[in-house]
Amino acid sequence: MNTKQKKEIRPNVRTDFLRGKVSKSLICFNVLLGAIYFIAILFFFPRGNIVLFWLLIAGEIFHVWQLFTYLYTIWDMEYMPPFDHSYAPPADVFITVCGEPSDIVEQTVLAAQAMEYPRFNIYILNDGYVAKKSGWMEMEMLAAKLGVACITRKKPGGAKAGNINNAIAETKSPLIAVFDADHVPHRDFLKKTAGYFSDSRMGFVQSPQYYRNYGMNEVTSGAWEQQSLFFGAICKGRNRLNSTTMCGTNMVIRRQALSEVGNICTESIAEDFVTGMLIHQRGWRSCYVPEVLAEGLAPEDFLSYYKQQFRWARGSLDVLFRYNFMFKRGLSLSQRVQYLSAISYFLSGIVVLIDALIPAAFFFTGLVPLQISTMLLAGIFLPYILTTIYVLQASTNFSYSFKSLAFSIAGFNIHLSAIFAAMLGTKNGFSVTSKRKIDGNFIGLVVPQMAYFLVTYAGAAVAILRSGITTSFVSNFAWVILNTALFSEFMSAALPGEVPAESKAKTKAVAVAG
Repeated sequence: MNTKQKKEIRPNVRTDFLRGKVSKSLICFNVLLGAIYFIAILFFFPRGNIVLFWLLIAGEIFHVWQLFTYLYTIWDMEYMPPFDHSYAPPADVFITVCGEPSDIVEQTVLAAQAMEYPRFNIYILNDGYVAKKSGWMEMEMLAAKLGVACITRKKPGGAKAGNINNAIAETKSPLIAVFDADHVPHRDFLKKTAGYFSDSRMGFVQSPQYYRNYGMNEVTSGAWEQQSLFFGAICKGRNRLNSTTMCGTNMVIRRQALSEVGNICTESIAEDFVTGMLIHQRGWRSCYVPEVLAEGLAPEDFLSYYKQQFRWARGSLDVLFRYNFMFKRGLSLSQRVQYLSAISYFLSGIVVLIDALIPAAFFFTGLVPLQISTMLLAGIFLPYILTTIYVLQASTNFSYSFKSLAFSIAGFNIHLSAIFAAMLGTKNGFSVTSKRKIDGNFIGLVVPQMAYFLVTYAGAAVAILRSGITTSFVSNFAWVILNTALFSEFMSAALPGEVPAESKAKTKAVAVAG
């Protein structure tokens, strides 16, 4: 194969993240290495500074929890509930709108009209009036133009959840498909989801939240690559555990299941996540379809991305601090583990901060958490971490990227803000992610990451002046280099940048068929 041919080959972003496979023997080996590493540093290695040691152990407990729950989740990624191709009950298609541009909404409506399914009605759920959007009447005109119904809510409350609940009261089909204004369904969306409801206890069916504009800029690519792990291996593995996460769009819900839980939860800004949990508590089943059946838009600027991530984190943490789900009846043990695993991801900001500051503490004070040689620690740590990385890559069909890791790790300050807001019970309103790029320099949102550069590299200079370049310095500085590389990838997305014309044109091309 010549060089030109190699350049022409590109991974299929829509499908690669869904094709991962990991052998059970490799999963078991990864568990063994993780256990050996943790037990060794906890019980067998001599301790250094006691405060740093227990901070290290706290962080490692979190890492081992994340690893073990991930491995448990991906143990079987092939299980799928039964599907009846002939089952096709009537469906109401809800397209939720709150001030989005009419051309974006029109694309979604046209794609919905093109769906190949015997009986369905399309409704534009117009929340522009209660949200005081100046162009709310455009949705009513658009609906009349396209020949679909428009339900304009006049009584405020509950944000997106209230909008959907208002429409539920005015419709009656047994199945409800929900799309955000920018999420364009493929022709076969209903055909490939409705058949799972032949199981009379199937409560909801979720499909991936894929971003068709992922290649536009640093923010859109980072937003998608960060999500590919979740919508790939994790969601696939949750099928066997009946623990599918409800994600608010590209989903179909049984009306009866919604009725039993009082419709969409209006008390949280993560209304979808909470509603899915409540449906599971009532004994309903769920399903994740590992195929891109609708395509939406990622946030196109760093401010919109920041706000979206904060809303997801803040709403998910509500389940931990407000709903006390671990002690409520209805959820199975595996479901409790999966919900706790999902929520704990948003606690990772604390652990990232701990891990990042331990090298800084050494630079300024010379204190270390463990009194062992660098080579001995590397001998037990490297097999564990390299195996973990390989399993992570194999489970995602080698689509998990450095940018995925960077956006997950470096956004620690977003998670910290959400944690404090959840603990203090601060009220945060629901905000719709902007569907148009907001121009600007958002470097102010990454001040903590910039401060880390200054502190650690200044600390490195202090350490060299104090003791020279020792093995302890080298090992700690290696972690600083990794952290700053991750932070740099994240920080670059906050800088203003031009969007290539070809990327803009590509984004406007909407695929309405699989």
